[in-house]
Amino acid sequence: MQLIRKISIGPDYKTSMHYIVGQEVLDKSYSIDTIRQLDNGSIQIFISKDREVMLWKAFSETVPKVIEFNINF
Repeated sequence: MQLIRKISIGPDYKTSMHYIVGQEVLDKSYSIDTIRQLDNGSIQIFISKDREVMLWKAFSETVPKVIEFNINF
């Protein structure tokens, strides 16, 4: 499994919604913990607060998206 660092959801990259691991969301009370792409191509975004991790958003495989993976050398 490859780790996703950032995902942009929308038909135009410039105006898309951008989600980055570590980004604070929901009035800065949660942060994005993990972004996962399932085998069918759909995307799940998990958030965390005080070590509790929960599914926050899910996007179907048909939604236009740009994925940036972590690259460690």
